[in-house]
Amino acid sequence: MVVNPLYVGVLYIIVSAVGFGVMSIFAVYAYGAGASVSTLVFLRFLFAAMLFFALIRIRRESFRIDKKQVMYLILLGGVLYTLQSLSFFSSVQYIPTSLAALILYTFPVFVAILSYFVDKEVLRLKTVAAMLLSLLGLGLVLGLSFGGIQPLGVMLAFAAALFYSVYIVVGNRVGKGLSSSYVTSGYITLFASGSMFVVVQLDGGFSFAFDTAGWWALAGIVVFSTVLAISCFFSGLKLIGSTKASVISMVEPVVTILFSAMLFGERLSGIQWIGACAVIAGAVLIVMGKQEVAQGKAQDQPPVSHTPSS
Repeated sequence: MVVNPLYVGVLYIIVSAVGFGVMSIFAVYAYGAGASVSTLVFLRFLFAAMLFFALIRIRRESFRIDKKQVMYLILLGGVLYTLQSLSFFSSVQYIPTSLAALILYTFPVFVAILSYFVDKEVLRLKTVAAMLLSLLGLGLVLGLSFGGIQPLGVMLAFAAALFYSVYIVVGNRVGKGLSSSYVTSGYITLFASGSMFVVVQLDGGFSFAFDTAGWWALAGIVVFSTVLAISCFFSGLKLIGSTKASVISMVEPVVTILFSAMLFGERLSGIQWIGACAVIAGAVLIVMGKQEVAQGKAQDQPPVSHTPSS
């Protein structure tokens, strides 16, 4: 029986989305067990890097990277991914996990704006309309709050979305020159753990005084929300392409909302559900609009003639 690669790819992306979607849930349990933000994020990156490099060794892939790649990977892991993770993990200390996930998923808006300035991509009317739809939806969610939303948590979640957007724009260029996604992910998490080591020292040092539940939550973040989620995403990406993968990934905040409702009793009103759907719909339209532009450019380009190699 031959399995359609499309179905396999979709399954990979769904597994990845669930892994990323439950990350903030694990974080809440870790904080409840006494873990600090800085220690939790450091251990996440350290253990994930160890697992990624173990996978690279098992797959017998090359660890070699040049000096230019080192600098870009330090920027990605040591700066951007570190700031994104710190912001997001900190935000769930002040606002509900479901709201933090929704705000994070405004990142396609920032990616579209950054692409306009950095890559000179045209902001089409459909893209602008999609941005407004997402922002309107977020306004509905925030306007009728969960019973008091702390502004600091909202600001941190927006900061996470912004850092993630810059990470995507830069990472899209850097990853193309590396041998595999495992090598990229391994070095990014390694350099991120180095940055977090410094942050931990500035934050007063390591704090391992959290109970067994905290270590289990950390294990969930490392295995399910980092290594498995990233590996499945890149595996699915190869099978179904970036557009389908990005659209399917929009189930991540839905996963977070559902688990938050089941485990923490966080509830969305009818208006807030409409707003949540608008945020996700706007993000989907932005992703699909960018794909239409890419296809249009491909069709406008003249065919390239290939000569056989000797």
